[in-house]
Amino acid sequence: MPVFQSRTNPSSPEFRANREAMLEQVEQMRSLQQRAVDASHRRADRFAERGQLTPRQRVSRLLDPGAPFLELRTHAGYLVDTDDPDQSIPGASQITGIGMVARTRCMVVANDSGINAGALTRAGGAKVLRAQEIALQNELPCIYLVDSGGANLPSQDDVFPDRDHFGRIFYNQATMSARGIPQVAVVMGSCTAGGAYVPAMSDESIIVKEQGTIFLGGPPLVKAATGEDVSAEDLGGAEVHSRVSGVTDHFAANDAHALATARRIIGNLNRHKPRHFETAEPRAPLYDPEEIYGIVPPDLK
Repeated sequence: MPVFQSRTNPSSPEFRANREAMLEQVEQMRSLQQRAVDASHRRADRFAERGQLTPRQRVSRLLDPGAPFLELRTHAGYLVDTDDPDQSIPGASQITGIGMVARTRCMVVANDSGINAGALTRAGGAKVLRAQEIALQNELPCIYLVDSGGANLPSQDDVFPDRDHFGRIFYNQATMSARGIPQVAVVMGSCTAGGAYVPAMSDESIIVKEQGTIFLGGPPLVKAATGEDVSAEDLGGAEVHSRVSGVTDHFAANDAHALATARRIIGNLNRHKPRHFETAEPRAPLYDPEEIYGIVPPDLK
């Protein structure tokens, strides 16, 4: 491999000015990422009252201890819900990323129900679709941590109708099943309307006792349509789907139990993905990677 000779002078005033401007951009990016984390964490007391883990705690508990998590599209939806840059929350109320689960590289798709009940907007749907596309291309098992009110109804005309909108999530699930790519759903809260198809179309589904619910139309819709009063638990709770309908395969006592079950399922896959390329031990770079910050000028023209 040819060695590129750097002509960069890290001690020059131009380099230092470039570096400072770039570090400012990086800090702005990271502060926006943190904004989504903070917005979700503000609901932590509510999760604790229900005996639940927060969405990001669930992701952390699912992954192998100390394993990195490559989070994807962290700025999705920024400035879409509002024009005010100080009020817009990036991330589209979804958490997607690649991480190691039971020593198996997986795609994780988690509804961040601490933000807008985890409801899917157009940006959120696109984020989930992109995660599935990456899983398809790289043959990664998919784990869905479901806790969402379904599609965001005020924007449903932007969510459902087109070829690459919300409904394609289920097309992708069917495609992954046909290709033998495992999919595991963990229903940890509401799983309503279109979202109810996710666990039903997964290879194995887990539901949490007295927390997880799966139905196309909830109790208010049943009341409006038939006049019948029914609780969410009786309509589509863990007992119903684990003992009667058969939609779910595993009954979990709580979030921790559900995530441990998901880890056991992934661990039992005995999945050895073939490598299509040779690998070698990495060598340290010839130049300090931090120098990259000083190369790009503030004026991108």
